[in-house]
Amino acid sequence: MYAIQVAKHGGPEVLEYTEVPSPTPSQEQVLVDVVAAGVNYIDTYYREGIYNAATPFTIGLEGVGRVVLDPKGEIAEGTMVAWNNAFGSYAEQVCVDRNRMVAVPDDIDINVAGTMLLQGITAHYLIHGVADLDENSSCLITAGAGGVGLLATQMAKAAGATVYTVVSSDEKEQLSYEAGADQVFRYSGGLAEQVRRFNGGRGVDVVYDGVGKDTFQESLEVVRPRGIVCLFGAASGPVDPIDPQVLNKHGSIFLTRPSIGAYTATDAEFQMRASTVVQMVNEGKLTFRVHDVYDFKDARQAHTDLQNRKTTGSIVLRVQPSSTNER
Repeated sequence: MYAIQVAKHGGPEVLEYTEVPSPTPSQEQVLVDVVAAGVNYIDTYYREGIYNAATPFTIGLEGVGRVVLDPKGEIAEGTMVAWNNAFGSYAEQVCVDRNRMVAVPDDIDINVAGTMLLQGITAHYLIHGVADLDENSSCLITAGAGGVGLLATQMAKAAGATVYTVVSSDEKEQLSYEAGADQVFRYSGGLAEQVRRFNGGRGVDVVYDGVGKDTFQESLEVVRPRGIVCLFGAASGPVDPIDPQVLNKHGSIFLTRPSIGAYTATDAEFQMRASTVVQMVNEGKLTFRVHDVYDFKDARQAHTDLQNRKTTGSIVLRVQPSSTNER
């Protein structure tokens, strides 16, 4: 089979389309023919070596495809499933843990299915985990037109919260408003002051910062005393180490760096969050914007566009054509 491999850490140029042996599932896994693979920032962290993985390795964590082999005989061949934690998903076949996947309803577009779980579950644990937002809550979301940003905006508004976002262009501003943002801002040195003005002169309850280095200081400034700064990504680069006394200076604020692994630590929690995302998508309560679908061989370009912030919403690699679930 063919896969996208990383032989050495580096930029998008290290991604190689190459032939590798097909994987063999354990008793706790199923073998899946991958139809589409989600492309996420976490993939770039593995590619660059920020997250550890011994080279060479097949990159990717998320996707959608058809079951071709279940060693236990419990899941029917041809069942369409989605997953978000099967390492090696940029490939024609991958082994997926049987307790860490969900069935894909026929009405969900296959490209949406390929990218809905990692970003969808992330948005869910941000809004209903890191904090439990409600009608009395206010939050600021950086990268408001990114994949997680658009989903978190929709979920926060569904919970009744006041949502402020930050974007970098007119196009992204429009997308953020369409997702439900109450007010959209641009990146600037006076961001915290602007947000406070719109929020009645006080800081927001929660800041969801997926940009990292370039926005972290403003995130500390804009949160209310005893509020939460949630650093969930580093699109502009990792944040420098800080003295914990800084949190005291800003009003005894809380700083957290959550991960999807910690918020889906058990199979039950994974199923709860994953099934909620699938149900919301299927019922039209959560809209995914697939910015672009890249050919399997164009993984380098997909990573380049993602890291240059040329994309909005989600992007996928189309590994195989599909005869069903297309709309």
